[in-house]
Amino acid sequence: MRMAATTAAPTFLREAELRLLRCTLPSPTSQPAPPSPPPAHPLGPVAASAVAAVEAGDYAAALASAVPHLLHGSTLASADFANGSLAQVYADLAAAAESFLQGDGGATAGEGFQCRCAVVLSAAVAALLAFTQQNVTGSSGNFSPFPFQIPSLDEGWSDPGCKWDAWASDHLASLGSHVHGKFSLLQFIIFAELLFASIKSLDFSDCWSVSWWLCRISMCQQNILDEQSSSLFDQVQVYKNKMLNHFGELEKVSSYWGSLLCAEEGSSFVSAAFLEAGIVEYKYGRVDASRLHLDSAQEACGIHLSLTGILGFRTIHQVDAKSQMVLVAKTTKPADDEGQSAELTGAQSDGVALKTARSSVSGESDEFCDILRTPRLAQNGNDSISESTPSASTKISLTAIQQAAVLAQCLHVSRRSRSDEMSGWEMAPYIESIDSQDESYFVVRSLCDVLRIRWESTRSRTKQRALLMMENLVEDIAKEFPVVSQRAKMVFGVHMPTIPALRKEYGELLISCGLLGEALNVFKDLELWDNLIYCYRLSGKVADAVSLINARLLVTPNDPRLWCSLGDATNNNDHYKKALEVSNNRSARALRSLARSAYNKNDFYSSKILWESALALNSLFPDGWFSYGTAAWKDKDLEKAVDAFSRAVQIDPENGEAWNNIACLHMIRGKSQAAVQAFKEAVKFKRNSWEVWENYSKVAWDTCNIQLTLEAVKTILNLSSNKRFNADLLDKVMTTLEEQATHLNNTQEAEFVSNTSYDANKEIRRSNQLLDIIGDILQQIVRSGASNAEIWGLYARWHKSKGNLMACSEALLKQVRSLQGSGLWHDQKKFTRYAQASLQLCKVYIEISSTTGSRRELLSAEMHLKNSLKQATDFSGTEEYKALNDCLVELKDLIGAA
Repeated sequence: MRMAATTAAPTFLREAELRLLRCTLPSPTSQPAPPSPPPAHPLGPVAASAVAAVEAGDYAAALASAVPHLLHGSTLASADFANGSLAQVYADLAAAAESFLQGDGGATAGEGFQCRCAVVLSAAVAALLAFTQQNVTGSSGNFSPFPFQIPSLDEGWSDPGCKWDAWASDHLASLGSHVHGKFSLLQFIIFAELLFASIKSLDFSDCWSVSWWLCRISMCQQNILDEQSSSLFDQVQVYKNKMLNHFGELEKVSSYWGSLLCAEEGSSFVSAAFLEAGIVEYKYGRVDASRLHLDSAQEACGIHLSLTGILGFRTIHQVDAKSQMVLVAKTTKPADDEGQSAELTGAQSDGVALKTARSSVSGESDEFCDILRTPRLAQNGNDSISESTPSASTKISLTAIQQAAVLAQCLHVSRRSRSDEMSGWEMAPYIESIDSQDESYFVVRSLCDVLRIRWESTRSRTKQRALLMMENLVEDIAKEFPVVSQRAKMVFGVHMPTIPALRKEYGELLISCGLLGEALNVFKDLELWDNLIYCYRLSGKVADAVSLINARLLVTPNDPRLWCSLGDATNNNDHYKKALEVSNNRSARALRSLARSAYNKNDFYSSKILWESALALNSLFPDGWFSYGTAAWKDKDLEKAVDAFSRAVQIDPENGEAWNNIACLHMIRGKSQAAVQAFKEAVKFKRNSWEVWENYSKVAWDTCNIQLTLEAVKTILNLSSNKRFNADLLDKVMTTLEEQATHLNNTQEAEFVSNTSYDANKEIRRSNQLLDIIGDILQQIVRSGASNAEIWGLYARWHKSKGNLMACSEALLKQVRSLQGSGLWHDQKKFTRYAQASLQLCKVYIEISSTTGSRRELLSAEMHLKNSLKQATDFSGTEEYKALNDCLVELKDLIGAA
């Protein structure tokens, strides 16, 4: 049934879907066909005018045209908004939308249904894009605080929208998170989702784009929250999968819209779908899934990205050309100048003005910065720009969707790389490639500027330029050009921060530049109380922060964010409990704060229970799972500790501490093989931690992996400057290798009559290889001067296993000398060790003498034993003393015989 629908001729509803999607996607390179006349139905002109208003960027007009028809005949017009439940109002609104869609008889076919569906769809899109205009792209429009307008609203409210926006904020925060900052038109998101859901509930074959819009709405909700929401994650995954099922293949897109699509527009839709799916996975830290979607997006839009090095100049005063990292973009669908111009210049005057404004930023900033915004590439070793270099993306004109793919890949590189100085340089070629483009959409260019600001703000030589660029970017968003319809292009295809998030970054940049006063004003305006407290603490005015929060609580006493911020400022758990009370126990942040407080008081059981409650509200909090695991471990609940740390690494696979804890817990529970696997992951991210390697060496020995044990021991030595080594572990390894050597020798002798087996030779080579490794370790310890008696003994045994008796005797002599001391002749344990080392030394001397025929070694051994027995009279009754005496008798006999 669904496939039959895809092969049918495009309907009015499908045409409306296409026109609405085009509002947020790149314009076709060829001129689309003019809209078809609306159906001969009373709602036909209404739907057509609403869609046209959305295309023109007049979202208020679209809502004014469509919404009254949705509410016509419903009970909302006579509702008591002043005293009624706001949740009930929206529930009635959902019922009204469903009733409107079903029309007469509930049929989901015919022109009437298509018109009704187009009206609801255009109203939902207009509400979403109105919110986006106010909070992401700018400039601010003149919108009613309500997405729907009823006369009784204006009559019942002296301050329209205030209570409603507070309810909308609480509704969005009911997932355990909080709205992060000050946003406007929050009701519009709820209204849009409500209308899209009413269309989706009909479950008919048309209107595929609803899943795409619902995915976008879910991401909008996530972007305005202060932390990742687990319930939103599950929701957005469902919508994303449906979106890719519908729009992830060119054949499906082409069959759905048929002749309505322009040339190459289908591949642009496929690429945009994969781009947005990649951004979803990026947002939730799923690096591998994000990479797969971004690769599919690049393939769909015909671009292949790679990095190369080209000689060039990075600073104004640089004399010699150095290798510069440059992005190479090979396109199978290049944008010719005519097509690109038709695509990007929807409003010529606005485009020219924006280009002039952006070029002034570059000129101003370079006056006081000698770092070039893009490297000046050299050609053939000369100081000239490589105008004719065909591979450099700086000279290739990219389409809008290709530019978005480049920026998405840049974000992926930033998430994939570790946070260090090199990560910014890895992102630089992608940023510079977009900077070099002659024309770009507003949001593409703005995100490029944001990424450059983030990079340059980390470098002292470019921080001032980054601050100026941020100031100009904030100002540009508030300006009236480009027009709203142009700003909406690609708004969901790039990960553009919201305006409050952008201004927050601006405030943090001001702090890093020492401009606390201006940062305070920014955070006050955005109602970011945590950042405000941080500023006051930096300036030593915590009391002012407390006073400000108390003043705000008089206005909004039921805001859990304020109570949590007050708890942070005063260290008072009562405020966190109040936050839980006003949020109906839905504030995950308050629960986390109480859990940390209980842990600091050594109340590990209460901390564990509180962390369970917090993570039940929002499970996508890696630090929370780590802390929960730590509390459970302290509470001796090892099973829950392992589960918690496992969840932590699922969310953040690069959490080396969590991997280490998982491995240690497996060690405690006797699961050595599982511990080895966890340690393999831990050392990937904590390679410089000798503690992790030390645990790794122990569990590697437990699994009888001698080579891995020795590699870990050698790494510990290197990391600790040869100060950390486990002599007991080395002794066990040495004993095993000696036993293996004895066994192999016996095997070889048994098989000497025939040819030695291949397996035996392989084992001998492996044993010799392990002996060489432990020898390198022992030599490294000895040369560093950190050796002790145990190490000299091991060193002697290693030399003996290699057949070097002279070196063995020297090592044993140093071991004996290491054991000598003032307490030796009065301490039973010390004497026992000394006697055993002396016996080994004398036996080696005897073996050397029997081999070389020399008496010198025998005389040295005799002298050593006589001196030792003379001083060890206190231990004359011990077995060790008797063994030394017997050895002396044997030596005298040998000397006499010689």
